[in-house]
Order: sequence, then C-alpha cells, then structure tokens
Amino acid sequence: MMWTHIKRTILAGMFTIVPLALTIYILLFIFRFLDNISAPILKYIGFQIPGLGILLTFLVVYILGLIIRNVLGRQLFTWGEKILFNIPLVNTIYKTIKQFMSAFSGTAEGKNFQKVIFLQYPRLGVWTLAFVTGESVDGNGIKYYHIFVPTTPNPTSGFFIIIPQSDTMRTDMTVEEGIKMVISGGLIAPLKNKLHEFPK
Repeated sequence: MMWTHIKRTILAGMFTIVPLALTIYILLFIFRFLDNISAPILKYIGFQIPGLGILLTFLVVYILGLIIRNVLGRQLFTWGEKILFNIPLVNTIYKTIKQFMSAFSGTAEGKNFQKVIFLQYPRLGVWTLAFVTGESVDGNGIKYYHIFVPTTPNPTSGFFIIIPQSDTMRTDMTVEEGIKMVISGGLIAPLKNKLHEFPK
C-alpha cells in the first residue's frame, strides 16, 4: 500500500510539473531566439540592455495575447490559419495538433472528447479504455459510438473505430481522469469499476 501511495503521489507531482516545465521550455526557446536576433543589432549600434531577451519574450507574448483577444486580431489569426491550411503537409500537421489540443483541453465546443467508455479489445474479456468523440445511427436504428482508442503512455496516438453502443460500458470517469489513467498506464485509476455489470 505504501509503495502504491508513493507511486501515485509521484505521478500526481509529474502531472503538475510537466505542463509548467513545458511552458518554461517554450519561453526559454523564445527568449534565446529573440536574444540572438537583438544581440547583434544592439552590439552593432554599441548599446546594451541586460536581460533584453527576457523583456522581449514577455512583451511578445503579451502583445500576442492582446492581438488574439481583439476582434481584429482573431480575424488576422483566422486568415493566418487559412494560409497554413493551403500548404501541403504543414496543414495536416497543424490541423492534427490543433484538434488534439482542442480535444484534450475541451476548448472546441462540440468537438472535444465527450465521455469515457470501456470496450472489449483486443478480445472478449479484455477491456480497453476509450473516448467517445461522436455518435451516429444506422439505417436499422442501431446507435453507434465514434470512439478514439488511445495508446499508453501517449494518449495523442491511437486509432479510431465506430462501434455499437451496446458493445461498450459507460464509466463514471471524467475525460481528465481517463487521460490520467492512460498516461499512467493504469497506476492512477479508480479502485472499483462496473465491468461486472456488463451483460454476458
């Protein structure tokens, strides 16, 4: 029990620090980029400002935030996206990343993961966690789930399938809890499940 507690506590700490670490890494990348651009110019004119790279980084991020929050800025961003969408390969990469970010963050209304389910895969009696992305009905009135089955420990990769709703088991987990379960390989998971309720 103690070892389980330690592992869960460590994983909880990782889930907290990883987003922070990624944010710092991205900011440092922008800082170095801007510093490398500004340093030669300032050196040429014989002028130096300590920490200019940091100041420029925060200034750029702040200005970008102001632009995106502005109606005109959002329109410009939309136009920029349209340009990216017309570039082969780049549009595929950009769309994929954006869709996954929207799905996991829940920012794309109506397009994010809707619920967490279990299905029997890769064989009967073996259960796999999946996320519902949509629903449909066939000509006979049978209801289907459109689901994304993620891989462990990287939930952004996996595969898409359409399956009858009757072949799945609903869970009480939130999407966030489901993602944590996938990333941790099951270490962070509810101690009880309802799989015994599934009709044989």
